[in-house]
Amino acid sequence: MKDLDFPLFKTKSDEYKKFDLTDAKERREYFEYKAGPEIVKLREYMQNNTFIAYLMGKKSSGKGTYAKMFAEIIDKEKIAHFSIGDMIRSFDETMKDEAKKGELVEFLKQNYRGYLPLEKIMEAFETRSTKVLLPTELILALAKREIAKLGKKTIFIDGFPRDLDQISYALFFRDLIGYREDKDVFVLIDVPTTIIDERVKTRVICPLCNNSRSLKLLPTKRVEYEESDKTFHLICDNSGCPGARMVAKEGDEQGIAPIKERLEKDEMLIKEAYKLQGIPRVMLRNSIPADKTKDVADDYEVTPEFSYEFKDGKVETLEKPWEIKDDEGTLSNSLMPPPVVVSLIKQLVEALGL
Repeated sequence: MKDLDFPLFKTKSDEYKKFDLTDAKERREYFEYKAGPEIVKLREYMQNNTFIAYLMGKKSSGKGTYAKMFAEIIDKEKIAHFSIGDMIRSFDETMKDEAKKGELVEFLKQNYRGYLPLEKIMEAFETRSTKVLLPTELILALAKREIAKLGKKTIFIDGFPRDLDQISYALFFRDLIGYREDKDVFVLIDVPTTIIDERVKTRVICPLCNNSRSLKLLPTKRVEYEESDKTFHLICDNSGCPGARMVAKEGDEQGIAPIKERLEKDEMLIKEAYKLQGIPRVMLRNSIPADKTKDVADDYEVTPEFSYEFKDGKVETLEKPWEIKDDEGTLSNSLMPPPVVVSLIKQLVEALGL
């Protein structure tokens, strides 16, 4: 990200050992191999302690993926991923249900503190555009309600701060929600928009279970060839799904064009959060300049690019390291999620003073 220093984090092993990072068992072995001592420290810390991490990255930068993978490795019973966006969508649905709406309004009457009358907010809500942010004070009250349901857990908060006026609130957020003794940390994530654009354009989903994959970057085990138009198609292999031909989501062919303004705002928020003093920072980067990749990452940690050939009645899958120019025009490799999470684990140990 231009103007910010996201250092290269080395995950390359001194002694090479290869893992299949798409396999859950091998992924666990990979984390123990790459960050075993740090994992032990975090597990011990979370026996009696919790912390709050503010995930800040552009839309589709992998915030939820990293948080959930961290929980999978450390202790999923003691860690929660809390999405402000999901909370607001739930708020939208609650407002359509009269019984639930009444209960929510009663809560807000007791807990909302702000300059705008609550009644006016509720009236305006019915016609609000999804592009218009709810008042910060209302978001804080809603977050307090939802976080209370989680119990005393380590929380990765995804989507707060959402606007410039909320940056300073982050300094006091742990106090507002009653976690006064918790340590807190900003987790800033840098993913070039060129990578996000390609991810969106190549994304396909299962029409039956909504499982998401990518023909180019994350295929399923089964690929079909359509002779009529010479195209290849992924077949969903999600557990419990009968398996259907995966299709592109309407609008994905436009890539990041519809969300360009949102991505620019996300980057601005990250830069503002970077300036804050008094709160530790974890700096995660998803891409590495291609001429430095071999020095800092093992080959299987690099995101592969897949292509296909139809030979002798069978589909053959070809694989090579994915190379793409970042936002500054530097030829780069994207990283798989696990090495980014290794960086998260090791930096958190330092940020928490373990």
